[in-house]
Amino acid sequence: MSECTLLPHGEELRRAIRWLSEQHRHDSRAIEEASLRFCLSPLDEEFLLQHWLVHGPAAER
Repeated sequence: MSECTLLPHGEELRRAIRWLSEQHRHDSRAIEEASLRFCLSPLDEEFLLQHWLVHGPAAER
């Protein structure tokens, strides 16, 4: 796991979304892993849970 670093606002969330897309994983466990891997805030994690799971690729199945 990487250490939390100072990045421009929103960059961690963009990297997490890119990583989730590359992993082809669209479940809550993957979002939890991305949150830890990219040091997301609880608000960012909640955003992913609400929008990635409800409106994302998995919702289309």
